[in-house]
This record gives sequence, structure tokens and C-alpha cells, in this order.
Amino acid sequence: MGHVKHVFNLARTSAMRKRTCIGRDWSVCYRVADVPVDFEDIYLDSAHDADTDLAHAVLAVKRNRVALKGNVETKHLKPGFVSHNLLLRVSLDLFANVIHCRSIPGVSTRHGDVDIVVIRENTEGEYKSLEHENVPGVVESLKVITRESSKRIARYAFEYARQQGRKKVTAVHKANIMKLSDGMFLDTCRQMAAEYPELKFEDMIVDNTCMQLVSRPQQFDVMVMPNLYGNIVSNIGCSLVGGPGLTAGSNIGSDFAIFEMGTRNTGKSIAGENIANPSAMLMAGVELCRYLGLARHADVIEKSIWRTISEDKVPFPFSRITITLLQI
Repeated sequence: MGHVKHVFNLARTSAMRKRTCIGRDWSVCYRVADVPVDFEDIYLDSAHDADTDLAHAVLAVKRNRVALKGNVETKHLKPGFVSHNLLLRVSLDLFANVIHCRSIPGVSTRHGDVDIVVIRENTEGEYKSLEHENVPGVVESLKVITRESSKRIARYAFEYARQQGRKKVTAVHKANIMKLSDGMFLDTCRQMAAEYPELKFEDMIVDNTCMQLVSRPQQFDVMVMPNLYGNIVSNIGCSLVGGPGLTAGSNIGSDFAIFEMGTRNTGKSIAGENIANPSAMLMAGVELCRYLGLARHADVIEKSIWRTISEDKVPFPFSRITITLLQI
């Protein structure tokens, strides 16, 4: 693939100003690895709610088609404020969030041989942000599940499993309680499974899924689920293989893609302390390279990351030591 111009780098302003490794410093690795991309920096700051900043970010992604981003903090207590992260995903129709949780050589965890791909519907469900207070003290929050979006994410999961040589797809749901919404999602997944007879299909209730993940995660292969369950399950998956600083996340749409940390943490509490683990953001860059067809460059960076960890150059936990990109 030829030189790719203007792959833009999106991160929150506060992190960049404090020079945390969760900010924009991964561009150093791109230069060292001679990755043929240019960076266009776009700033989104949770301290400023200007719609023009978000519109500029969306326009930049549409122009460049791919992005790396740091997570933008969401104000939890401000009514009516919608997360910029959510608005980016919805505006660009990034319908699939993909997180590959796998055991890493040199990282000691309770469970070994974990190799799970969590595929999360990324645009609807509880994340539609449709809430209202009918009368004082009574709040309704609407969960939106559509057959079209369920079919799209189910097909993506089964196609991913087929193309990656996977053996099984597990649909995660709560159809025993939410019989219409999750029931439709589950029914759609079952219909999709019939088109992929070579793949084993099973379904599992979300609460049981969480218990099974922490007790016997090796039973899972590819998992597909609605939005909120995906948020919970992917965080559990990341914790199983070493924590939030190791696993990247990909947000994929038909036309655009954004790559970030798998757990979507801001790292605000450790900004400027030079103790952040940059591996997840570096791996996000690796996933971006692969998306662009730059497999050789992706392999160089990825092997450097795992070699640094496996050779014990950087001890665990990362949060108690200083780790910089120069070590990797």
C-alpha cells in the first residue's frame, strides 16, 4: 500500500498538555517503525462542550477515513450531556466494537490460554441516551434494539469468525427478562447462525456469561452482544489478560474506523505522572496498521511490545513503575 496521508490522531487536550503516554506520543513509534502515515491532530476536550469541536472531529474522520483516539471524559452529572465518544461512533456509524482479549507471554494472570474476541453492537441499546423524568422521582430510560442493527452486528461476528478461522460464536443476551428487545437480538443471531453451519453457535444469559468468564474463560471464542453488555463483558475480558493498559479496541463501520484503548479509560487520574501503560494505545496503532494493509509495520510494533514485556524489561504492575515509549 502506498503512502497514506493524513491518518489523524485524536486525543483529549488535557492528556496531551500533561504529556501522558496515553496522549499522542505513540506517533514516535510510528516514526521509528517507518510507518507511512501522516498525522493530523484533532483536539476534543471534556472541559469544552462546543459542538464545533465535535463537528470538526467528525469531518476529519470522514476526510481521512481512519483515526487513533484517546478517550474523552464524559461528565456523568450534567443532564443532557451526551458523550463525545458516543456521538463520534454514532455520527460515523461505527457499528462494531471489536476487542481481542488474549493471554500475553510474560504477563502473569489467574487464567492462561485466554483468546476471546468480544464483538459489541456500538450504536444503539441503552446508549441511545433516551431518558426522561415523567414525574418527580420517576425516570424512564429507553433501550432501543432494532432488527436491522442486530442483523448487521450478527453477520459481522459470524463473518469475522469465518475469516479468522474461529470455531464458535456465543450470543450474549438477557432474553429471559427482556423478551422483546433481547429476544429479537437472540432470534436474529440464531437465524444468522444457520447461514454458517461450519461454526458452532450457542447463546448465554449475560449474568451467567460474566460468571463463566471469570471462572472458565477458555470456553469462549467469538462473542457477540448488544451495546451495554459489550461494555461490561469487554472490561472483564481485558482484566482477565492483564488490565486496561494492554488491550486495544477497534470501532469499525462500513466506511470509517477509529482505534482506541479497549476499556476506553481516560487515564485522567494519572495524567502527567509518567506511569501509564502505553501498550493498549500502541496496540490500537497496530490494529490501525492492519486495517490499512500495513501488516509488516504492524508486526514490527507488536513484536516490540510483547518482547519488551516478555523479557521482563518492564515489571508488573505497570501502575507502580515508570514506563515510557523509549522502553518499548
